[in-house]
Amino acid sequence: MRTDAPEVLHLRAAGVSLVLDLSGGTLPRVLHWGADLGPLGTDLLADLRTAGRPAPRGFAVDGEVDVAVLPEHSAGWVGTPGLVGSRAGRDWSTSFRTTSVDVRGTGPGADHVADHDARGAGGVVTVQAVDDAAGLALALHLELTPQGLVRQRATLTNTADDAYEVGGITLTLPVPARAVELLDLGGHWARERTPLRTAFTHGARVRENRRGRTGYDAAFVLVAGTADLGHRRGEGWGVHVAWSGNHRSLAERSHHHEGLLGGGELLLPGEVRLRRGDAYTSPWVYGLYAREGLDDLAGRVHAWLRARPQHPRRPRPVTLNTWEAVYFDHDLGTLTALADTAAQVGVERFVLDDGWFGSRRDDTSGLGDWTVSRDVWPDGLHPLVRHVTGLGMEFGLWVEPEMVNLDSDLARAHPDWLLRLPSRLPRPARQQHVLDLARPEAFAHVLGQLDALLTEHDIAYLKWDHNRDLVDAGHGEHGVPGVHEQTLAAYRLVDALRARHPGVEIESCSSGGARVDLEILQRTDRVWASDCIDALERQQIQPWTNLLVPLEMIGAHIGSGTAHSTGRAHTLGFRAGTALFGHLGIEWDLREADADQRAELAAWVALYKDVRPLLHTGVSVHADVPDPAVRVHGVVAQDGSDALFAIVTTAMSAQLPADRVPLPGLDPDAVYHVRPQAPGDVVTHGLACPWWTPTGLRLPGRVLAEVGVRAPVLSSERLVLVRATRV
Repeated sequence: MRTDAPEVLHLRAAGVSLVLDLSGGTLPRVLHWGADLGPLGTDLLADLRTAGRPAPRGFAVDGEVDVAVLPEHSAGWVGTPGLVGSRAGRDWSTSFRTTSVDVRGTGPGADHVADHDARGAGGVVTVQAVDDAAGLALALHLELTPQGLVRQRATLTNTADDAYEVGGITLTLPVPARAVELLDLGGHWARERTPLRTAFTHGARVRENRRGRTGYDAAFVLVAGTADLGHRRGEGWGVHVAWSGNHRSLAERSHHHEGLLGGGELLLPGEVRLRRGDAYTSPWVYGLYAREGLDDLAGRVHAWLRARPQHPRRPRPVTLNTWEAVYFDHDLGTLTALADTAAQVGVERFVLDDGWFGSRRDDTSGLGDWTVSRDVWPDGLHPLVRHVTGLGMEFGLWVEPEMVNLDSDLARAHPDWLLRLPSRLPRPARQQHVLDLARPEAFAHVLGQLDALLTEHDIAYLKWDHNRDLVDAGHGEHGVPGVHEQTLAAYRLVDALRARHPGVEIESCSSGGARVDLEILQRTDRVWASDCIDALERQQIQPWTNLLVPLEMIGAHIGSGTAHSTGRAHTLGFRAGTALFGHLGIEWDLREADADQRAELAAWVALYKDVRPLLHTGVSVHADVPDPAVRVHGVVAQDGSDALFAIVTTAMSAQLPADRVPLPGLDPDAVYHVRPQAPGDVVTHGLACPWWTPTGLRLPGRVLAEVGVRAPVLSSERLVLVRATRV
């Protein structure tokens, strides 16, 4: 480890600066997180080191109070502590002393400040610290990625003889006073990721998730922004806790501090007890800076995800899922006929959903018995798999490995394998319970069954579901809280299965979109954004999921004419145009579609195959449109040469004729040929504007973003596509 680190370290990448104060032997403090400052001069450095430090009068302690990335009560910080824990009431307040600092990926600097070169790619800082009196050691890992993301996590080790119970670790980043609003997300089943805006005032806004999975109503991304924060304007600072179990997000401001954002795992009582030498590692907490609106923030995350070696890069296959087509009614003749029709419209992957295994004829039995039902499939799945692959499609399968029905061979044989308290079973949810994967024998059993399935069958894809919250989730004979260990075990299960079958892709599904976070995305290729396929609801769910997840990883399906979840009816153009902006799929009994509908669907599938290289590598953009009934979103190629936009009406506009709409994100100095894109060029029950012809119009990107174009007059719940190509 290096111990000659500078007192101040300046990391720079992608227009972002992270300035760390490493002086004084205490834990690191962030002097600046935000826009790139350029090379630090002596005057700026001195100002940063004194800015925001409160005068001693009226404060908790005399002298200056520095708030570290892990805030400590002993430093005089009387807000939310960074570490909560004790030894039965002892050693509850820490005072860590830095013993070494390792700095990697940074350029040369002056004696007192290491300044990363502006062309560099961020850097990594590892700080080792101890509190000998408390018997604790701490390793802090801070990173500025080449895309401008800040990542933090901490590892706490018990160095004393007595056990230490960890109550939680919260890692923080500061935000300036001009961040006056908070944006986070809430929601429920079938309406995930609903935006919530509140004032950022004195006190703490704490979003806690105790569902045992990421949750429909998780904060997802908690953003502190300027008053004008929108998709393409305003400055914002966001935080995301990358954890698929219980977690907490925090925004806190006091009269003595401009503000903090932070987060970490939410630990239940007694969930993590460290014996001597044991360690607890917190989840990654991501800091997301936006110089020019939420699209800027999202673009950094998308670029980071796409740079990973495991990111899915081959064209995302058009996927048909059988759930809303047949539900539990599995029959070889029905499914082969559906596969034939799917292949005719251009489907590339056929996924058999729930109902293929054990006694699973409805949702009351069979979970946990991951063997093919001989009652429904007397010859096994092989005839269907051969038929599907013979049509040139991949075969996929639904599983829910973390769950069990009481009416199952597994639960009858091993009732002690359930997450439960010794005195009672948890109340059932969807007629099911949670299998305790932290038990080695339960873990090995499930891994063995899934491994056998993938070894025997030509399966390219697993839809991995998780259909209930973890309530009364006790582990072991004493029923201690088991959510933390269950989350880690679920990660290990996915990792082990992928190690044995590296070619198999996995979708994270959890009653729809209840397990979507950056940690589950480290080991999956797709998320199911919502069980609601209603295109009107998806016009909100998908863009806000896109705040964190790039389009190629968001499952978006074309449902039947009447949405099963809401009963709403939409045109095929509205349904398909909505699903186009994601990883396209179909969830519809195509045997019921007439020839015209199949032809139109095939045209949309063909368009998707044509534009998916653009949609799945380009930059997502969302316009700030004053009219609440109109939305404009799209994707612009990385080099600005091509773009596809959707103009959407979600209600009847109060403005008639419709106002002009911007087409954001284009090269301001280039000229673009703008025209309607078939098959999304049909204006039904409305009026086309004069330029709505293949000839279109030619305008500079700056004009298209600032002045916009006249949109067709569309009735409620309609969508049209606009293509813009640089000339």
